[in-house]
Amino acid sequence: MKTVPSKNPKVGFVSLGCPKALVDSERILTRLRAEGYEVATSYRAADLVVVNTCGFIDAAIDESLDAIGEALAENGKVIVTGCLGAQPQRILERHPSVLKITGPQRYEEVLASVHEYLPPKHEPFLDLLPPQGVRLTPRHYAYLKISEGCNHHCSFCIIPSMRGRLSSRSIDEVLREAEALARAGVKEILVISQDTSAYGIDLKYAAASWRGREWRANFRDLAAALGELGIWIRLHYVYPYPHVDEVVELMADGRVLPYLDIPFQHASGRILKLMRRPAAAEDTLRRLEAWRKAVADITIRSTFIVGFPGETERDFEELLTWARAAQLDRVGCFEYSPVEGAAANALDQVAVAEPVKAERRRRFMELSAEISAAKLERKIGQRVRVLVDRIDGDLAIARSSADAPEIDGLVRISGGAALGVGEFADVLVTGAGAYDLEAKLP
Repeated sequence: MKTVPSKNPKVGFVSLGCPKALVDSERILTRLRAEGYEVATSYRAADLVVVNTCGFIDAAIDESLDAIGEALAENGKVIVTGCLGAQPQRILERHPSVLKITGPQRYEEVLASVHEYLPPKHEPFLDLLPPQGVRLTPRHYAYLKISEGCNHHCSFCIIPSMRGRLSSRSIDEVLREAEALARAGVKEILVISQDTSAYGIDLKYAAASWRGREWRANFRDLAAALGELGIWIRLHYVYPYPHVDEVVELMADGRVLPYLDIPFQHASGRILKLMRRPAAAEDTLRRLEAWRKAVADITIRSTFIVGFPGETERDFEELLTWARAAQLDRVGCFEYSPVEGAAANALDQVAVAEPVKAERRRRFMELSAEISAAKLERKIGQRVRVLVDRIDGDLAIARSSADAPEIDGLVRISGGAALGVGEFADVLVTGAGAYDLEAKLP
């Protein structure tokens, strides 16, 4: 039975998974707010709940199924969307009472489902919204998604089957959104996609006008145009294609942050081949050396997988040797987890035992922490520019150009309580740990 609300209908929202899913949630919420819906802050206050799920690995699937169950128990009316929505039977087997299930990027289907079970009270008024739309991040930074899908077929990943092939947004649309965010007071834009450096390939790099100039839909032009906004531009999920060198030149000129998030995943040529990854360890070391010559303070972040099927101790030692040579600034490491539907499940390779996976991850992260600590210690006595995220007592908690929110380190500023959240500040580094810096106002 459909409900006809007597007041502004309230929708609860649970957003799981990566920043790309967070942007999907923001788009849905922006549309709902434009139609007069309110966002409930608790299950009990909501007329129904939308759960945006993740389905990348088994742990994420379990988290999503648990979140759906919690929403059903606390509210009873639940619409499910997101990556796990591409496997509706898996959801229905555990939660047959959900109202509707839609897959990833199905914005119109989510809205139609909300309309069906919770009709809007009145016609939408766009002036209900701030120009930047509804966002789930703090006011001073925002994620900017430039494309959907991916053309790679990594054997451990099912993203292409869930989100399809690369589908880039037009460059003028992306730049208009970025400009609106900057006008609304955003100080840092984090550019995200499945493969940021492949941006525009599917559009054949079609040009469009923004601020009176023609810009092509390619990685270099996009970075250059965003650099004109005068705020921090941080680039995530960048495959090391040759044209990335052109963007490093922009970093040398101060147009975008000297920060690259590159998913290397491994260093053993044999494992990279099994993963179907387009990279070679020797090539990446040469590229890293060249980038550091061009931009001395460039930060390189990456993620790695240990315990991939068939990974031997020799393969793992090759990864450790590469890591010592690469001297990456920021590193994340995951134990391999099989994903239903991934090609890696069919590999004729010996599975790595769970205790071995855990032990290899520990060893890799210990080495990474040693490298990070040595690099940060060299910053003591230097002045760095930071962006303040929050105030905690007498401390200001901030981030430098080397730190993306949630995943990298922090800069704790003693006596910084008077600084404003979302403000830039120049501070003096006084101490360092494995991942974080201590600082004071000069």
